[in-house]
Amino acid sequence: MPSVRETITAIKETIPIMDPEEDYMTIAEAEELMAKTEATRKKELDDAHAKLRALARILDAARVSATRPSSVPSANQHTAILNDLDANRIQLAKAINDSESALASKEAELARLKQETGELEQSDPAAEHDLDASALRLALYKGLGFEPIMDSDGRMAKMLIRAQHGDVYCVSFDGNKNYYEYAQELWKLASS
Repeated sequence: MPSVRETITAIKETIPIMDPEEDYMTIAEAEELMAKTEATRKKELDDAHAKLRALARILDAARVSATRPSSVPSANQHTAILNDLDANRIQLAKAINDSESALASKEAELARLKQETGELEQSDPAAEHDLDASALRLALYKGLGFEPIMDSDGRMAKMLIRAQHGDVYCVSFDGNKNYYEYAQELWKLASS
């Protein structure tokens, strides 16, 4: 074992070669490098775990899709399946038949309506009836509130006017006014 003096002498000899600032910087750089290396390794480890989980899910999905029924259907089950398929086919055929019947019915109705439309377009209701223009004019006048009163010779002697508010007026055609003045008076009374 070295003596205390020898130890002190050895320490004194190493003091000139020690630089605390440089040693601190070296230690700080080493710690920073170790932190970066640890972060990189942790990221690589997390990525590897994520890939492992994805592969495990794929493996589970492959196992599920690869499993087959453990038993083959019995003859009774096979017959029941076929009976269900036959019943579905019958229902489908019935639905198709019903749809075709409905379509044929609608097509017949459409043809009938087209024929009726053509007949109506070719017919002339005015030609089928003897229309009296005077009767139409009188009906129109009455609808507007004017009712002519004829004298014994068949000429219009007076006009009854039903006003909008419900009153009835009588205008005599005695020849004292021209047609324009009579028309103004009739419309004035009708709109009152």
